[in-house]
Amino acid sequence: MSLAQDERSQLVQTLLDVGPEAPTLCGEWTAADLAAHLVVRERRLDASPGILLPPLAGYTERVQRSVANRPFAAVVEDVRTGPPMWSPFALLDPLINLGEMFVHHEDLRRANGSWTRRVLPVAVEKRLWPQVRFIGRAGHRSAPIPVHARTPDGRAATFKGGSGAGVTVVGEPSELLLYAFGRDQLEVEFEGSESDIAAVKALDLSF
Repeated sequence: MSLAQDERSQLVQTLLDVGPEAPTLCGEWTAADLAAHLVVRERRLDASPGILLPPLAGYTERVQRSVANRPFAAVVEDVRTGPPMWSPFALLDPLINLGEMFVHHEDLRRANGSWTRRVLPVAVEKRLWPQVRFIGRAGHRSAPIPVHARTPDGRAATFKGGSGAGVTVVGEPSELLLYAFGRDQLEVEFEGSESDIAAVKALDLSF
């Protein structure tokens, strides 16, 4: 079982544990909406482009609502079995789905405000680090000051360059990935001046 498949399995169990009406960290989405999003992403190639492309978002939302209205157990089963063989996500699953499954798993786990950080295997943290750099750079393009990331073991990345010290966000790769995706239930520390930290915290990083 790949790391992505293992995280998918844990996500599926959490979906079943919390039920379809449970809240998530994805705005107004319930657990049913989140599960439907994952199914559309992997199984509805006609609708999945709208996840990233605003002009197509309306169609994607309509398809996602129709999937979310199916029996919850059936939708979760589609999540569990993963992308069908004809989906490009089937081939790319070990490469691109670990971060997706991890972030959405935490969207479920942390939505009620009462949670503890999972201690993830070293291999998982290592695989998440490149995604931290990629997502962090994409989300901080509009940052008014330099923003950097650093892990406790010394790995470092620059999200936004520039002159001055700026702000450094410190945490495990998994927590930094949640930060880069705009989640606010996380364990990171900010290093920098009070005003610079406030400016960084005010950025809209939500995906």
